Amino acid sequence: MLIGFCFCGSFCTLSKSLVVLQDLVNKGHQIIPIFSYNVRDLDTRFWAAKEFRQKVEEITGEKVVDSIVGAEPLGPVVKCDIMCVCPCTSNTLSKLRYGITDTPVTMAVKAHLRIERPVVIALCSNDALGASAEVIGEMRNRKHFYFAPLYQDDTVRKPRSLVTNMDYVVETIECAAKGIQFQPMHF
Repeated sequence: MLIGFCFCGSFCTLSKSLVVLQDLVNKGHQIIPIFSYNVRDLDTRFWAAKEFRQKVEEITGEKVVDSIVGAEPLGPVVKCDIMCVCPCTSNTLSKLRYGITDTPVTMAVKAHLRIERPVVIALCSNDALGASAEVIGEMRNRKHFYFAPLYQDDTVRKPRSLVTNMDYVVETIECAAKGIQFQPMHF
């Protein structure tokens, strides 16, 4: 498959997202990497932006799409079989809910939805069980959106936090390509 693979600023999960990316490449999928502005621009204690970009381009053999203009053709011109947002922040998910296209990731998803193909959401959010819970519920019921399994990563210090179980993102993508929501959705 041709997979658009979007990275958002859940910086502590970027390394785990790279494992998913490598698994997809190892299975023979062609990947178009797409960065949010935060992933493109911010150096964090987890990754330097330039180093992370180099790693993604090394794994995929493709240049990163990192602008709205670069992401806009991913649908009407470059027809991906599936779009995966891994990690997806609550901020990005909320923007998708309202059709806000102010980042390369939100534009890539919007453009992809023009051709009515599946979007996999690998949510990683400290607020998933707080203000974002309503958004998750609504998006879970929207056509073309599929969620990778989630779990609470730290019930004591972060009781509203949910992260994707990255071990199941590839299977979620494979199911979504067939129009099936991978189950169980939550572990």
